[in-house]
Amino acid sequence: MFGARCLLRALRSCTSAPCPRHKPSARLSVRDALGARSTNGERVKVQGWIRSVRSQKEVLFLHVNDGSSLESLQVVADSSFDSRELAFGSSVEVQGQLVKSPSKKQNVELKAEKIEIVGNCDAKAFPLKYKERHPLEYLRQYPHLRCRTNALGSILRIRSEATAAIHSFFKDSGFVHIHTPIITSNDCEGAGELFQVEPSSKIKVPEENFFNVPAFLTVSGQLHLEVMSGAFTQVFTFGPTFRAENSQSRRHLAEFYMVEAEISFVESLQDLMQVMEGLFKTATMMVLSNCTEDVELCHKFIAPGQKDRLEHMLKNNFLIISYTEAVEILKQASQNFTFTPEVAAVDLLVPGVGELFGGSLREERYHFLEQQLARSGLTEAYQWYLDLRRFGSVPHGGFGMGFERYLQCILGIDNIKDVIPFPRFTHSCVL
Repeated sequence: MFGARCLLRALRSCTSAPCPRHKPSARLSVRDALGARSTNGERVKVQGWIRSVRSQKEVLFLHVNDGSSLESLQVVADSSFDSRELAFGSSVEVQGQLVKSPSKKQNVELKAEKIEIVGNCDAKAFPLKYKERHPLEYLRQYPHLRCRTNALGSILRIRSEATAAIHSFFKDSGFVHIHTPIITSNDCEGAGELFQVEPSSKIKVPEENFFNVPAFLTVSGQLHLEVMSGAFTQVFTFGPTFRAENSQSRRHLAEFYMVEAEISFVESLQDLMQVMEGLFKTATMMVLSNCTEDVELCHKFIAPGQKDRLEHMLKNNFLIISYTEAVEILKQASQNFTFTPEVAAVDLLVPGVGELFGGSLREERYHFLEQQLARSGLTEAYQWYLDLRRFGSVPHGGFGMGFERYLQCILGIDNIKDVIPFPRFTHSCVL
């Protein structure tokens, strides 16, 4: 009886005050671990890929990276861990204590208590070699692996930050973000460089189309933004566009991203240019501020001298000059921005990149447009465009910026194929 009472008291005690358990490790990204303010031996868990392995006496040093930062986290482990399986490229999960590092090269390090190999990597067969700085041309052969290198990792982190910076600029400037369609019946550029969209299974009747009209992958969201600018004073879109150009040049892609804006009640190119200049400088300053190490890697190892050129671009105003003068400057200079207007249009040309921005004031005169469309036999197809001028039209204008060319411009990357995760160009659609 006495024993049963004691057992009952013990059970009650356990239910009211549960026995203490070992505190689970907090999961941290490499970036957060490196930036940790407190290093009082907190137990953490880090997951990533091994960038280097070094054995010294009874200590094993690993550098682990998860893509969140350029810098890797140093892991210090006992030599009892099997270093043969801890190979370059292998994925691991490391649990241990985050402590202050005695080395001046890093602030913190992870004292490993447990290392689990998630995925082995055959270092001999792996196309990326330890301590070797592969040329960007070489890495293009491996679009499924090149993101694991420092160079492409930095470029893609910058790309992500630049995307956020562009959205932030437009939001802070009062623009409304519009998702313009990828499939369209309009040929905005009129250049005949279109990808036509058809069902994979052939339609039995040749005269029929899936959408009842020929449809194409968009080359620009301009016309759809013009529609939206009739309801919202300032609009922008940021998405993929497509050109069926038979080109493998370092400036062209079949699929790329465009930043486009349309502004109502605009009557001068100067107003458009102020927005274009503001977009470039504001977004670039944000990228430089938030991706310092990644930008420095590009400027140091990929494009020496680009840092000075970029600083010059940010300090100086853009210039309006004649087309003839622009061509001459492009032949001679390596760091000047050049605007070349044509009637009510404006282009921003950058040496080594080509056309970065293109913008214009839109034709708003109803009768003039009506005559032009009638002469071309397009009145019925573009009646909706005439309607925009009939019902509450206002002076408006807009511009587009090639996003990949923007990245080339600020980083000094020579080939446009190296600033997009999976480049698409003629005779190449890998993955």
